[in-house]
Amino acid sequence: MRHSNGNLILGGVTLAFAILVIFVWIPLDTQTGLIEKVRRQVTIGDALAPTIAASFLAIGGLMLVLFERNADDQPRVSSQDVLFGLALIASVILSVLVMRYSGPATISIWNLLSGGEAEYRLLRDTAPWKYIGFMLGGTMMITLLVSLVEGRVRARTLLIGFVSVSVMAAIYDLPFDDLLLPPNGDV
Repeated sequence: MRHSNGNLILGGVTLAFAILVIFVWIPLDTQTGLIEKVRRQVTIGDALAPTIAASFLAIGGLMLVLFERNADDQPRVSSQDVLFGLALIASVILSVLVMRYSGPATISIWNLLSGGEAEYRLLRDTAPWKYIGFMLGGTMMITLLVSLVEGRVRARTLLIGFVSVSVMAAIYDLPFDDLLLPPNGDV
């Protein structure tokens, strides 16, 4: 009987992803470092929160690789597991693309229909434009991920996704005047 190496594979992939995020993605995506010091004032930099999150992923992956790689009760990695993982990744990528491009696309369609010349960049902090990408992409992400796990698509899942993203938008957007919902800070 062949010994399973599921924990080693999962830990290795998680560790590799965390290293990629910490050393490639975060430096390319943030304007400031972990901590910024301006005029003797110390503030949290843009890179701090995602670096902490990726560090926790790295710790978890490292623990699997070092301490759990020879565990007797670990699952075997099957082709179905790999396909499921790829479907999860594809769902997230597709949702992020919808989140990023649905706002500008909506403005383009609006301009075509109305004959206007509005620019999304100038409208990205005004309702309803600032919510389009976040709401569509976020709802899509939750719906796809839950449907993938459940093995079926239900209207109830779509409603749960919509309500969840609406609550997140309200929590993050309403109390703060200068906060842009994702992906509006990058557009």
